[in-house]
Amino acid sequence: MPTDAELTFADHMGRLYARRYGFPPMLGRLIGYLSVCDPPDQSINELADALLASRSAIAGAVKTAEAIRVLRRTRAAGERMDRVRIDLSSPHATGMDVSEYEELREMAHEGLEVLRDASIERRAVLLEMAAFSDFLVEQMPQMQQEWDARRAAMVAAGELPERTDHRGQR
Repeated sequence: MPTDAELTFADHMGRLYARRYGFPPMLGRLIGYLSVCDPPDQSINELADALLASRSAIAGAVKTAEAIRVLRRTRAAGERMDRVRIDLSSPHATGMDVSEYEELREMAHEGLEVLRDASIERRAVLLEMAAFSDFLVEQMPQMQQEWDARRAAMVAAGELPERTDHRGQR
């Protein structure tokens, strides 16, 4: 049974994700609750009960969270239900997926081709979008390396645990 503080945190995360990213509040509530719940692996039924939500609302939020790669779904041998948990191991989950910015750059260049004969003023938005996405594509690998080094130092100092898989193995 979740505590009031855990549910309040989940609700606050729901509002953050709705306000900041335009996601349905249930997605943020799911991410918030999975960030604080014990055990960290939860079934759809357990999540629905904890968050006082329908199974379909939770299943939809899980599907979206899987698509943005912030959680992982697993099934233990012999179990008939999936369990989900937060997974920050992918660059996508931490906002460092360079492919997102490569796609943005491609779209900007496509738009620039459409406006190839237009004035620089008319192309300004796309020129800046292309330049900014180029910048991010160049910087993301360095930022990822710096984060990996910082995270490793924090693990070595005992400030963060090593990442484990769904079976608790490193």
